[in-house]
Amino acid sequence: MQGKTAVVTGGTSGIGRAIAVRFAAEGANVVIGDVTPVPVEGGESAHDEIAAAGGSTHFVKTDVTRWADWDALVGAAVERYGRLDVMINNAAVFSPTALLDTSEESWDRMMDVNVKGTFLGCKRAVQQMMTQEIKAETRGRVINLTSQLGVRAGPSNIAYGTGKAAIAYMTKQIALDYAKQHIVCNAIAPGKIITGKSGPAISEEAMTYSYENTPMPRLGVPADVANAAVFLASDEATFMTGAIIMVDGGWTTK
Repeated sequence: MQGKTAVVTGGTSGIGRAIAVRFAAEGANVVIGDVTPVPVEGGESAHDEIAAAGGSTHFVKTDVTRWADWDALVGAAVERYGRLDVMINNAAVFSPTALLDTSEESWDRMMDVNVKGTFLGCKRAVQQMMTQEIKAETRGRVINLTSQLGVRAGPSNIAYGTGKAAIAYMTKQIALDYAKQHIVCNAIAPGKIITGKSGPAISEEAMTYSYENTPMPRLGVPADVANAAVFLASDEATFMTGAIIMVDGGWTTK
């Protein structure tokens, strides 16, 4: 990762934060795109943590539903570091509801941020990567964050699961369409990841369900996802594209 430039959306909190901090520790230039630099779970901002450790980082306020914001984010990365090597489409919103409990507004918000946001991120990244020279067999790498709920159904997640399934398909389509142009596109599908965020995702019912369905004797942490992202972004993953990497403690093996 030394000297590579990576953009991480939703890089302020949770999984995105872990990816941003880990990439910087591996020597990457990290550009964080998020609506705020303040972590949802509290504590020091990813930008400040990376900078304090001597890493190279830059924050750009970004609404992933707006093309103009994507243009500014990728433009800032290229202007500052000269190239975009890795795009991490991580920004997402979550609302666990069943079909009859899901409002039209909630559905639209989920599709706007999770699906449209990833679509715009992929498009702007590939647009930039197509202009770049080939290094280590690629012009650039896109890593999308889908979910185990994009691979198999879970209770009361109609909008979120549908959106994540769309991202899984999008990943395969982009991989197919741009493989000959030396652009790599893969996805990570996390299982239950404990980020420190409060809300219905860590209710007693949700946690019991997660433990019962995870074969391994623990649930995931953001570092588990960051480890997978580092591999997919590295020169060691040179013949992988269109893959959906499960980081779920074995949940989807059942």
